[in-house]
Amino acid sequence: MSDATAEAVRRAVSAVVDPELRRPIGELDMVREITVDAGVAHVGIALTIVGCPAADRISSDVRSAAASVAGITDVALDVGVMSPLEREALTERLRGGRAAREMPFGPETLTRVIAVTSGKGGVGKSSITANLAVALAARGLAVGLVDADVHGFSIPPLLGLVGPDGTVPQPTRIDDLMLPPVAYGVKVISIGMFLRRGADDAPLGAVAWRGPMLHRTVQQFLTDVYFGDLDVLLLDMPPGTGDVAISVGQLLPHSDVLVVTTPQSAASDVAVRSGLVARQTGQRVIGVVENMGAMILPDGTSFELFGSGGGAAVAAALTGEDAPVPLLASVPLSPTLRADADAGIPAVVAHPDDPASVAITGVAAAIASEPRGLSGRSLPLRPR
Repeated sequence: MSDATAEAVRRAVSAVVDPELRRPIGELDMVREITVDAGVAHVGIALTIVGCPAADRISSDVRSAAASVAGITDVALDVGVMSPLEREALTERLRGGRAAREMPFGPETLTRVIAVTSGKGGVGKSSITANLAVALAARGLAVGLVDADVHGFSIPPLLGLVGPDGTVPQPTRIDDLMLPPVAYGVKVISIGMFLRRGADDAPLGAVAWRGPMLHRTVQQFLTDVYFGDLDVLLLDMPPGTGDVAISVGQLLPHSDVLVVTTPQSAASDVAVRSGLVARQTGQRVIGVVENMGAMILPDGTSFELFGSGGGAAVAAALTGEDAPVPLLASVPLSPTLRADADAGIPAVVAHPDDPASVAITGVAAAIASEPRGLSGRSLPLRPR
């Protein structure tokens, strides 16, 4: 009877999901010896690294899983750490046969890669990207987000990844793999996670990098970060058509591009350029999002602080005979969206009925309805 109970405990414990790797710990070979003696389950597990930030969560879930088995009255948990050889085997398994530092988002990927661009700064591109990522995750998609705006990174605070003391959680490292923090179901990586912060909540040491360093940073985000199997990978691009835009075009020439602008011509005229440069590297412009559009006031009147028509103008300028570019949404100017961003809570979560949230959710629905195309690509299938 104790052997059967121990096997039941093993099945229950093995089903516990590692919150960082998002896979069952039994599949990750983290479960060790399990015995049952007089109703007490003796459970051994091995964490990936010393000081694993998910240790408390995993230990608690393992205790609960073991205790849920009929006949178990108590749980004695022994927590160890994987050996170097075990970690090496784990990282090879996670890569799925790919060599170290090999691009997992190449032309054969099933992940849809979308770069969110703008011609100039201050159009709310990062706010749109963060909320769009969360809205896609809320639809049940596996979503990753790369903060590719190395100089002006802002994704961590927008997604609440800043503690009361101003610190941002760093990715957990397993040998040469980095496990990105998860916020609102989105796996996130940003250069802001690698900079210490001071008492005034300002980064200590600005990022003053030129082309080669910027290229290397974006490349490492795409190769050394373990995102797992993603449906969508979003890249929050820096404004303009500089080094990072060129690097992403070289590293991900098959990616899609979403252009963000405001209604005013000063922003929309420049936004067209970001779409044109993307096309020069082979990327496909899938649509335009107009941010800070007309806001409906309490008396029912429309308030156009930044004018009107910019989004439609960008979409028209980028549309070709064989490449239509739709205006996917006009996101109204929203104090709620701004306040939620400052609080680190995406508006699509905090205030889903706000007009801005509704518009962004509509963009997520449009993107989710058009999955990554499989035409002309080989699939990892073998006949049986």
